Amino acid sequence: MSPSPLPFDLDLLQTLVAVSDNGGFTRAGERLGLTQSTVSLQIKKLEKALGCRVFARERGWRGGELRATPEEEILLNYARQILRLCDEASSRLLEPDVKGTVRLGTPEDFATVHLPDILARFAQAHPRMALEVNCDFTLNLLEGLSRGEYDLLLFKREPQGTTGRLTSGSPAGGVGLWREVLVWAASPKLVLDHKSPLPLVLAPAPDVYRKRALASLDAAGREWRIVYSSPSLAGLQAAVGAGLGVTVLPKGMVPPGFIMLGQQEHGLPELPDTELVLYKAPGTLPRSAELLAEHIAHSLENHPG
Repeated sequence: MSPSPLPFDLDLLQTLVAVSDNGGFTRAGERLGLTQSTVSLQIKKLEKALGCRVFARERGWRGGELRATPEEEILLNYARQILRLCDEASSRLLEPDVKGTVRLGTPEDFATVHLPDILARFAQAHPRMALEVNCDFTLNLLEGLSRGEYDLLLFKREPQGTTGRLTSGSPAGGVGLWREVLVWAASPKLVLDHKSPLPLVLAPAPDVYRKRALASLDAAGREWRIVYSSPSLAGLQAAVGAGLGVTVLPKGMVPPGFIMLGQQEHGLPELPDTELVLYKAPGTLPRSAELLAEHIAHSLENHPG
């Protein structure tokens, strides 16, 4: 008696993760380079193989927002693990002996929260390669790229589809990997007085979040004052945790014990999203840098966010 075929086709699992992370079939298709109808067919194929629904379609649904089922929540965790292990196995088996040094520039907050595990897995798969990672503000990273200081760069810009760029020096192209939803964050210790200027804890210029915070407050006519400034993420979080003021953070990076402040409850303006982009230095890169770029892209595609 032959065993039953497994329903976990890797392409279908990748589509499942993309739909979950991007909030719909259309945006998942844009991320994967597929049409909305192809994404829909792949999800239906997965559901047929499993014998259950992974997304609930409300009456009148036409490809917009989806509601995850309990089965999807269970499968999604396993799908991320399966895809991550496949990526690691491919790296170790197909190109284990690649060597060289890769120079990576990245914003500090992203490097602190998301990159350590990603880079650790890469180092395990390629023990003969060395990584040089530098954390800095986006503008400084872009200047370093123009001077040839990096092979790969992670920087922040306006999400694709919006008008303009976050910085005039942003290079064209790049692969959008991570969409950051920005929020106002503070400690429960902080007591806000709506009649007084908003106390802010921000990094110095040219920090991206500082620009977003001040531009949004000025546009809303809300007075502000900077009470604490530091280039260190740890220093900023310590000041916010002590109740000195309000800061701006990606929603997925708000530390435990902090609270997110809203427009209705606290009268704070909405903050525009940013997008984290992976950019390769112009010219021919060494295979080591290409491998790291592929690893980062695949890891973030299968990351819970």
